[in-house]
Amino acid sequence: MATPLQGLRSHLVVGAAGVVLGAVVVGGVWVATSTPGEPRAAASAPSSDSDRTPSPDRTGTRTPAPAPTAVPTTAPTTAPTSAPDARRAAVSCTADATTTVSTAEELTSALAKAAPGQVIAMAPGTYTGTFTGSAAGTSAQPITLCGSADAVLDGGTTDKGYVLHLDGASHWRLAGFTVRNGQKGVMFDGVQHSSVEGITVTEIGDEGIHLRAGSSDNTVSGNAVTKTGLRKPQFGEGIYVGSSKSNWCRVSDCQEDRSDRNVVTGNTISDTAAENVDIKEGTTGGTLSDNSFDGTGMQGENHADSWVDVKGNGWTVSGNRGVDSPLDGFQTHELLSGWGTDNTFTDNTVDLGNPEGVAFAFRPVEGNTVSCDNTVVGTNELSTTSCTG
Repeated sequence: MATPLQGLRSHLVVGAAGVVLGAVVVGGVWVATSTPGEPRAAASAPSSDSDRTPSPDRTGTRTPAPAPTAVPTTAPTTAPTSAPDARRAAVSCTADATTTVSTAEELTSALAKAAPGQVIAMAPGTYTGTFTGSAAGTSAQPITLCGSADAVLDGGTTDKGYVLHLDGASHWRLAGFTVRNGQKGVMFDGVQHSSVEGITVTEIGDEGIHLRAGSSDNTVSGNAVTKTGLRKPQFGEGIYVGSSKSNWCRVSDCQEDRSDRNVVTGNTISDTAAENVDIKEGTTGGTLSDNSFDGTGMQGENHADSWVDVKGNGWTVSGNRGVDSPLDGFQTHELLSGWGTDNTFTDNTVDLGNPEGVAFAFRPVEGNTVSCDNTVVGTNELSTTSCTG
């Protein structure tokens, strides 16, 4: 009889300064739930317009770096401590599967019929098409979609389509598999208390993983995101939270896209044509921690010249490590009055690989703070403001 696993988590190898040195992707899974969100017809259809607004900065050009690899393992693990919902049911993708699928048609049917407590396990193989889930689980009975890295969702083209779209769903756990070859990789619209863990996202036309339209209290952890922006480099962010103000009427009824309290942790992001991570105006109270950034491959289009842009409020940015940026490491921007402030940057390690950039460039400074425990490799300036602590 199979022994139940205790859940899953990306194993992060952390140095003395809190720097992520590596990540191991898992093959098992767990989940959680909440109230269902309303399906968003306007947001569900792919658009040729990106949720990107240009930043008033300089540009740079780099040569693409080799893609990071995600290594699947079946080792038992536990939930990341930063997960927004502590109530997790331990689930093994194989031992606890309630539905096992091996074709695109079976997967489409299983997602349409998904109900609280279901564990949808994908057998190794290629699932060609675009896939949508909109069901809600419960805190006691979440919904899991899982598989090894050899279970590949393939959108068929980088010109259109969301390869995997959660629309109005809540308390899902996506884990272990691979997403490739779509205009957008993983899209959340109006999704609550759900997780993307230990998956590989690669060969994407625009952004790799995108949380928008009020998607809040979600966790994106231990993923490998690479080769984005193949359709239009200026839209090629690795992980994207919220929406540009120019798109609020399309995705959030002309109000701020309050995709709040999301946690982005322990991911490895490289070879993105635009920023590794873009945090938009309208978002509040998120965490960006223990990620590994590589700016090689950024093409400098639309002023994409830093690993991370923070345009929201009250974000905690800590324990990240970045190498090889076209210009700066972390930037803040005020694209809308009252936004791009009160963000804190602590214990990050910055290796820009160029002599011109600033590790933490706050434009303007506003209420943003950088602590003195951040580390800069080389002779670059630490910050456009004095450090604290």
